[in-house]
Amino acid sequence: MSDPQAPYQRAMVVVAHADDAEYGCSGTVAKWCREGIQVVYVICTDGSKGSDNLTMTSSRLARIRRREQEEAGKVLGLANVVFLDYEDAMLQPTLELRRDISRQIRIYRPDVVITTNPLRTLSGMAYIGHPDHMAAGEATMAAAFPAARDRLTFPELLAEGLEPHKVREIWVQGHETPDLFVDVSETIDVAIQALKMHKSQVNLRNADRRMRQWRAGVNRHHGMKYAEAFKHFHLA
Repeated sequence: MSDPQAPYQRAMVVVAHADDAEYGCSGTVAKWCREGIQVVYVICTDGSKGSDNLTMTSSRLARIRRREQEEAGKVLGLANVVFLDYEDAMLQPTLELRRDISRQIRIYRPDVVITTNPLRTLSGMAYIGHPDHMAAGEATMAAAFPAARDRLTFPELLAEGLEPHKVREIWVQGHETPDLFVDVSETIDVAIQALKMHKSQVNLRNADRRMRQWRAGVNRHHGMKYAEAFKHFHLA
């Protein structure tokens, strides 16, 4: 049984696309890396669809976005970035995806996992929810509980020598009713620098301003200049 009060040693962020984590939780990740916590990203798709450039191909874009995510990871200080390479825009919360995320959980054995909201929310003015984000969130939560912890689920993982692992906490970014707020005032500059590595996806002229606006609007009433918000679940 894990100690619920013990400091984190390992963390994992599972998202659909390169740049999803930079938009949602990079200030928190930068803070964890500074504290010596081993943080691993798992990127579910190849990012091969996100371009309006008429000369861009899916294979070229996938290579670009992988390289951009690797550069962002260096800025943040990540221990590793794992690419599952499912086709972008086609992600579904299948058993195969659940197994592949369970594999990474058993390999890296994180205390805490951050992922995206598995539910569509319609409370905003522009963002209505990306189907890949919802699929990644659902598959990740199903992998963390119960698949990665149960010995008899996905016996092929046991055959690979991967013992079950109990994730202690799940944090969901982009939830309508967050209950956990992380002060990222000291790491906002690092988060912005990491976001700017995604040159194929980000407007570099306003990335700094928009990131600060998002983080400033999260939790002003708690006295944090910049914050990131999550829905928090304690599993073990």
